[in-house]
Amino acid sequence: MEMWMKIGYALLLGMMIMFIFPRAKQMLKESPKVSGNEWMGVLIPIIAVVLFVMLLIKLV
Repeated sequence: MEMWMKIGYALLLGMMIMFIFPRAKQMLKESPKVSGNEWMGVLIPIIAVVLFVMLLIKLV
């Protein structure tokens, strides 16, 4: 990859961070707070998928 492309990608990445960071900060500030029960509703399926993948790996 040529040097000018690397510089261009770095500039684009910097601009994306510059535009996204303030909006992400605002969204986190204004988002509703979550309870422990809601986190468990997310963690249980993720754990189930991880265990299933580990089972498939062991079977191979």
